Amino acid sequence: MRKIILNLAISIDGMIADVDGGFSWIKGQDDKSIDTIKQFDFSRFSNSCDTIVMGRKAYDDCGIENIEDFENKMFYVATTQDRQDSENVKFIKGDIVKLIVQLQQLEGKNIWLFGGSGLTDAFVQANVIDEYIVGIIPTIRGTGTKLFADIYPVIDLDLKQFTVNDGIVILEYVKRK
Repeated sequence: MRKIILNLAISIDGMIADVDGGFSWIKGQDDKSIDTIKQFDFSRFSNSCDTIVMGRKAYDDCGIENIEDFENKMFYVATTQDRQDSENVKFIKGDIVKLIVQLQQLEGKNIWLFGGSGLTDAFVQANVIDEYIVGIIPTIRGTGTKLFADIYPVIDLDLKQFTVNDGIVILEYVKRK
């Protein structure tokens, strides 16, 4: 069965975007002296997914559909707006969690839950995320968009692996069975 995998970056204090929705702060520390030998392979991860799920604001802010690695992927974008679908982008009004869980049952590669926070909240509340890949950026934002809301069910995870690249710690967890 396909997995739903949350993969995103956060500040040490849990922010996924600045107050304006920006991501320019997502960068390393310009020091690779403590990098792990094994590194997170983003291309391998991206190639393991054929579906990307994101909120409308994250979709608009990232311009992700123009990135070469994503040209052969199907996008499902949660929105309250009336937007025109395209060949590889479907705008979803309504219960996107239910739709993605149904897609999970079909043949295909993994499903990448990209974010933002409102979308992520719904998937965490439903406890349907199979893996969490979180890059911790070496900065404290203080303000911005928090990844997690204040109230969630308890979800126990097992650490699968971790890597360090340029001060960014990438933690890969799987949902405990």
